[in-house]
Formats: sequence, C-alpha cells, structure tokens
Amino acid sequence: MTGPLVPFREIVLKVHSRCDLACDHCYVYEHADQSWRTRPRTISDDVIFRTAQRLAEHAAAHALPSVSVILHGGEPLLAGPARLRRVCEALVSALDGITELDLRVHTNGTQLSPRYLDLFDEFGVRVGISLDGDRAANDRHRRYADGRSSHPLVLKAVELLHQERYRHLDLGLLCTVDVRNDPHAVLDALVDLEPPLIDFLLPHATWDEPPLRPDGSPTAYADWLLAVFDRWQERGRPVPVRMFSSLLSTLGGGPSLTESLGLAPTDLVVVETDGRLEQVDSLKSAYEGAAATGFDVFDHAFDEVAAHPGVRARQLGLAGVSETCRSCPVVRSCGGGLYTHRYDSVSPSDAFDNPSVYCADLAALVRGVEARTAHTLVAPAVTDPAELAAAQQDLTRTLLARLNADIGRRGGAEWAAAWELAAALDGSDEGARGLDEVLALPYTRGWLLHALETAHDPSGAARAARRLPAYLAAAAVRAGLDLPVRVTFTDGRLLLPGLGALRLADAGESGTAVVRGAGDGFLVRREGGGAAGTRTVRPEEPGPGWRPLRRIAVPGAATGPVLDDTDPYRDCFGLPPADALGDRAAAALAARVGEAWALIEAKAPARAREMAGFLTTLTPLSGAAPAEPAVGRHGPGALGVPVDGTAEELAFVLLRGFRRARLRALRDVTDLYAADGSWEHRIPWQEEPVPFSRLLAETYERMALGAFGPQWLEGVGQALDTLEGAAELTVHGKRLLDLMRKET
Repeated sequence: MTGPLVPFREIVLKVHSRCDLACDHCYVYEHADQSWRTRPRTISDDVIFRTAQRLAEHAAAHALPSVSVILHGGEPLLAGPARLRRVCEALVSALDGITELDLRVHTNGTQLSPRYLDLFDEFGVRVGISLDGDRAANDRHRRYADGRSSHPLVLKAVELLHQERYRHLDLGLLCTVDVRNDPHAVLDALVDLEPPLIDFLLPHATWDEPPLRPDGSPTAYADWLLAVFDRWQERGRPVPVRMFSSLLSTLGGGPSLTESLGLAPTDLVVVETDGRLEQVDSLKSAYEGAAATGFDVFDHAFDEVAAHPGVRARQLGLAGVSETCRSCPVVRSCGGGLYTHRYDSVSPSDAFDNPSVYCADLAALVRGVEARTAHTLVAPAVTDPAELAAAQQDLTRTLLARLNADIGRRGGAEWAAAWELAAALDGSDEGARGLDEVLALPYTRGWLLHALETAHDPSGAARAARRLPAYLAAAAVRAGLDLPVRVTFTDGRLLLPGLGALRLADAGESGTAVVRGAGDGFLVRREGGGAAGTRTVRPEEPGPGWRPLRRIAVPGAATGPVLDDTDPYRDCFGLPPADALGDRAAAALAARVGEAWALIEAKAPARAREMAGFLTTLTPLSGAAPAEPAVGRHGPGALGVPVDGTAEELAFVLLRGFRRARLRALRDVTDLYAADGSWEHRIPWQEEPVPFSRLLAETYERMALGAFGPQWLEGVGQALDTLEGAAELTVHGKRLLDLMRKET
C-alpha cells in the first residue's frame, strides 16, 4: 500500500478486560471475537511501563505535538484507583518533555466516585460516560447480568461529574443508537443533563450480521437520526453533537470530525491488557481475530503496527473505499462508513471492499442534513457581491493582523510606530474608511502575502516595516487627514499605493519624506538634503514630478478601473509586468479598453455591469497572449492584460478575466469544493479528463463567453450535469452551480 506512514496520535489502553454490566450490544463480549476470555483481567506493571516507553519513542520519532491515551475496557474503573494511578504516573513521566499528553477515560459510570474523580483531577484525565438516553432506552441494553437497571447509577455519576470541582473533566456522553427507542425522548434526556458533547454511534454490524431493522426500512437509522437532528435544531442546538458537527463540516468543505464518517486516515491503536497491539476495537464485530496484528509492546514499535496492512487500509482515504463509494457524491461526508461495517465474508477478494451495511442510511442522512441546513450553511459571499467584498476585506485585515503578530519585535521601533499609526487611523471614521480603501487595493494583498513569507527573517521584517507607512500615507490622503506619515522612497520615487508615483530625487537615490493629507490633496516634504520646501499634490491631476494612476473611462460605469503600471507588487501574474507606460502608450491602451468595454456592454450589458462592480485595476503585462487574461497572487479586482491587442481581443480578455478573477475571489473566502484532484472528470470540449477545479473554472468562463458566439456554450449543459453529480461539490459550490444554471 502506498503513501506515507501515518503515526498514531490516539492510543486506546485496555486497563481492565471485564465489565460489571452485561450490555447485549457490546462488541467486546457479544460479537464475533471472543479473545477477551483469554486476556488478563487487569493490565500489569510491565505492560504499563512498556506501553509508556513505546508511546514516548513514537511521539519523539514523529515529533508529535500531542497524543491522546484513552483508558478503556471492559470497564476501566474495575482496575481500581491504585492501578489507574500507576498508569497515569507512568504515562506522564515517560512523555514529559516529549509531547503533550491528553488523558481520557471512557466508562459506563456505575463505579464512578469522588475517589476516582480526585485521581482524574490530579492527572487531568477527562471522563466520557456511556448513556443511551432516557431510562427506557438505556435499560434496553445497558443492564446488569441479573437484569437490574444501570440507569440510576449512571445519572448519579453524571451528577457527580457536574459538581463544580469536577466539571472541567467532563468529556460528554456516548449513546448507541437503537431505532426502537423514541428519538426525541433520547435526545431530550441527554441534552437535559447538559453535557459538553453528545456522540451518537451506530450499533456495530456487518453484512454477515446486519443491523436490526424492525420495519424493514433500508433507511431506518437515517430516519431516526434525522428525527434527532430535527429535535436538536428545534431546541436551538443546545449541545454539540459530534456526528452532526462532522456532517455540517464536510458539507461545507471542512474536515471530518469522527472516525465513523469522512475520509480522514485513522491514527488509533489499541493496547490490550496483555500488551498485544491491535487495530481498532470495533473490528471484533467482524470475525475472530479481525483486530489482531501479531505485535505487542514488548517486542514491537508502534511504527511496525502503523505499517500493518489492516491499519494502512484505513489510512488510504478515498483509495481505501470501494469502487461504489468512490463514485458516490456523498462519499466525502460519509467516508464509506466505519471500516468494520463494510465487512462481508463472501466478498470475492477483500472482505472489507464493500459499501457500509449502513450505506442507504448514510446517504439519506447526509442528504437529509444538507436539505435541512444548506440555506443557512451557504456563505453569503456566493450570492451577494457586497458580502464577497466584505469577506475579502476581512481576509486582508486578518492577514495584516497576522503579519503584525509574526513580525513582533523583529520589526523594531519603525514597525511599532507604523502599527501605532495604523491603530490611530482605524480609530476614526475617516481614517478607517481610508484604511479600508487601501486594504481593498488588490496589490496590498500581494504585499501582505510576500511579507508574511519573509516576516520571520530580520531583513524581511525590516522591509515590511519600511513598506507599511506607504499604505498608511495613502489611507491618510484618501481620508483627507492632516496626519504626518514618514515614508521611505527608493530610486528617487515615492510610490503611494493606489494613487501614483512622485519624483523626489534622481534615479538611484533613496530617502524619506513626510506625507500628510490636505483636503482634496496632500502635502509632501522630503527629509534631508534635497530640494527644500513642501509640495502640494492633487491625486487625480498630473503635476510636476507627480504621475497619478490613469483612470479608464468605461461606458455605463461612474468609475472605471485604474491602469496600474507602477505598484512594485504587481509582479504576481506569472508573466512580467510591462515597464511604466509612456503617456501616449497609456492613453492608447486606455482607449482600447474603453472600446472593448463598450463591445461587452453591447453584447452582454448585465456582464458589463458586473465587471464595473468588480474590476478595479488593470495591469499591462509583457509577453501576454493577445486574448489571454492573467489572474495572479493578489486581492480581488485586478487583472493582467496584454499591452497590445485589438479592442475585440481585449473585450475577450476582460470578460474571461473578470469571470476568472471573480471565481478566484470566491475561492479565497469559501470552500466551493473539497478533495480537488481525487477524481478526474470528462470535459466536453477536450479529450483528457481534468480535476474538478478546472472543470468548474472553464465552465464558469465559457458561460460568459457565450456572448461572443454560441460555440462557447457547446457542452456547457453536460459540464453542469457533471459538476452537479461530483462528490467534490460543497453546499457553497452547489449554490454557485444553481446560479450558473440560471444564467443558461
């Protein structure tokens, strides 16, 4: 099996192999594997020591920042406080200085007492309790061997755990689903106990031993869980539910939050009371010896277990599920189901190479949760241009804050002074408006991304400290604030982002100047040996030494884009930017852009209006193909365009580039798809299959290019159908696809 070895971050340590309850749905005692009968009742000192030693070696070898150890059974509390203390002491001692230790215990709660909780408080052991809901639900399975109910003692355990001195140890409640129980009563009973988390588990089953379906419904478990989901929603989601949180995460393009759902690789190993190292415990439901590896803590390192074929099979993600699952659009959310639930002894090759025995339930559950929540999950940026702009602005501000955090003291007094000035600007309405306008400039994002890459280097921090004041000066000018800002200039020119360039000295000279806003203009005074005096500049008007960015007049728009051929961070398109254009060349390009815009408005007026609200900056590129736009590593609104080219070619560039840039802006702030590259899709206009991202991008562009001829729309309908059936699509992407279909 290919792929890097996945280290174990979670260890299930069996400290006792017997239980005081006789739950008839327990996979340890009631299912196919009966190896518990030959295990020592209690973990020995040797096993404790060797486990701690092996875990420390593993964590050190893989530089793991943290590991979780779950004390398990049987019923772990039957090991007694003294034995549990030895376990905790050994683990804490072995891992000290190597990694952070997260200790947990999973118990049925019947033995829980202050004696145990005081011990757990001492070592920070958090406590999870099994409870199947109200008394009627819990008593269906969780009874003593003589038939007595465990429910009263479990409630006492929860009550004890919720005392102020112990509440910080509470991990939550684990509930095994039984579709014969009242779903509302189960949820209400669990929620009323105010746990920090509820975890619902499907009862372990295989194709050899299918789950109970009293009414024969293939989606009985989905129906039950969706009834719970509806009740959970109705009650205002009072407690996190891991299964639901995982589904909502994957539907939105995020990661799975549980092993039972999603494609994340498993990172768990089990240590039995005799020191044997086994795969995930649920495999005991499949067949005798299914979890065995042949390894133990005495003679084998954890890496040897991690390389075991059975473990590796659960680390392959999409490649580890059946062909049926790989072609299913909900596989990112369900992950093919729990590995154990795929077992079928009559499978011709691999007994686990099957969909889950809960396949129909999982599909119905994913689709049911999506149908109930898509309208609330979809990012507003997908449908509202103003929300997209706001989300982009939030992203840029987040990057600026991160840069400040990353630079820290390396930026010295210069950075500290600039950051203090930024805070002062942001503290007034006018200043905040000016700062927002500057942060919205597309190449501000480019500078931030570059600065973040070099922020940990002293020279990079110094460059950022010298550059930030230029943005602050531009913000003060835009706000009309009489706020002095000391700015560095190089090569004789002072560059103010989004405004223009001012010649202060001969080429090759560097220095500093003080810039301050002054009504509808700004004042500049060079510091040190140059020409004396202060210069007044009007941002929109050319003047002695001042070259403003040229604004392009376009039909149907009050304010057209600017032609930016001076910003030092415009070199972000993968093609070299053209040198600063002369007045004649700039005027000619601006005129051709205006003509191109008029062509678009004539053919597709709605597209022209959308462009006017989005494209803010055009940058001429050297070597660009006449009809090929460029979108690079910058904020929204910029487009690289060829210096040459007819108005017709530029019209094509502008429209295609606008769609490309807008999709890029959406992808910056929303997860339109996930697991890109995991599948390949046929594309109607070429033979080679492509990843989802390319299919979406080309379809999105071609729909707009239909304004230039019907040939661009050939195959678009087929492409939309392919996109709709793809597993990569998130709820955000599906909403975008809805909008795209309305365009056709």
